[in-house]
Order: sequence, then structure tokens, then C-alpha cells
Amino acid sequence: MGIIDKLAATQHFSDIEFLNTLVSLLVALLLGTIIGAERQYRQRTAGLRTNALVALGAAAFVDLAMQLAGNDGATRVLAYIASGVGFLGAGVIMKDGANVRGLNTAATIWCSAVTGAYAGADHPLGALAMCAFVLIGNTFLRPLVNYIERAPIDESATELTIEVRVCTTEARRNDVRETLLEGLEAAAYPLRDIREIYRDNEVELVATLATTSARAQDLDRLTTVLAQTPGVVHATWTSRAEE
Repeated sequence: MGIIDKLAATQHFSDIEFLNTLVSLLVALLLGTIIGAERQYRQRTAGLRTNALVALGAAAFVDLAMQLAGNDGATRVLAYIASGVGFLGAGVIMKDGANVRGLNTAATIWCSAVTGAYAGADHPLGALAMCAFVLIGNTFLRPLVNYIERAPIDESATELTIEVRVCTTEARRNDVRETLLEGLEAAAYPLRDIREIYRDNEVELVATLATTSARAQDLDRLTTVLAQTPGVVHATWTSRAEE
């Protein structure tokens, strides 16, 4: 860039615009730090610095887009921020066996980006409100979550996947299968499917019920009858919540 170009760029410099940018970035950094401090206190994967930088980056992108292309440019950048921060949040989500951890942390990162976007778009009150709601969600809703998780489950009102498992010999497979189907039909529990798992000279019949609820007494009675059927090695039933 030549001297003339540098002078031209200097002439376009606006003290008010620069001050506006500084205020936007400062608000985003401050509010992102507040959100991140709560995460850091709870020893989450994405803590103070991550949330502060996400909010700061989102504010910088939106502010720059507004300076270069006005509101239309900021709108387009917001769409990219939403998807980009989604990829960043996916990095803190971990699957541990049947459990998934980090979903709340990923959602908090996303909210930090929205907080920064508010600040970058010159809506400090919106950014402040967003920050407050994130803190409310992560702090004051925690006792409610603990209460719900500790509340006793009404199995009759819970959507369950119920399987009846019967292990028998290959020679008795057809008879045991017929007894299983008759027992489910008598209890008015229609089948979703039934599959067979072969192990050496034994066959395990796995019947999945097409129902959202069932009484434990009925299933206990059915498995007791099946266990007493000639050729049956063992009979049991299991249930798990629908995903």
C-alpha cells in the first residue's frame, strides 16, 4: 500500500465508529466472562476463557459486517456464526457408554455467541438480558432439575421399550415361541417384533412389545409361566426408557 493509499485510509477513520466498536467488544467480553465464570466455577470443559472469547469473536464479526455491509451484512454473518459455533460446541460433547456429557456446556457456548452478537449489533441491553437468562438457566434451574430427577417414576405413564427374553433349546424353539405369543396375546400386549439369537445349541427369543406401558405384575406372571415350560433355560423381561 502506497503513502497516498495510507493517507486515504486514515481519512476514512472515524473516532465515533472506533469508539462504538470498542464499547461493543468490551460489553461482549465482559458478559462472556460472566457466563464463563459460572461454567469455570462448576469445572466444566468450556470455562471462563472459552465463553469470553466466543462472545468477543461473535461481537467482532457482527460489528465488522455492519461497518462493511450494513444490517444485511450483519444478518448474513449471524447465520454463519450460528453454524460455526455449533461445530465448536460439538467438540465438548462426549459419549460415555449410554450417557452423553457436555450438551449443556455446548448450549452455553452457543448462548455466549448470541450474547456477543447482540453486543456487536449495538444492542447492549439485549446482550445483558441474554447473559442474565443464561445464568438463570444454568444456576436457578439446577434445583428444579435435581427435584425432577429424584422424583419417583410412574412407569404406567412413561414410554418404555419392553423386551421379553426366553432362552430355550433348538428342539423346543417352536413350542416355546408359541407359548410366548399366546401369553402376550392373553395379556393384550401386541408385538412390535420378535427375533431369535442362536448360541451353540440354544436359542434366545427376544420379543419387543409394541406398547408404551405395561404392568410389571403381568410380565412377571408371563415369565414365570415361560420359565416352567419344558425346554426353557431361563425367562426374563427388561424395560428401558424410549430415546
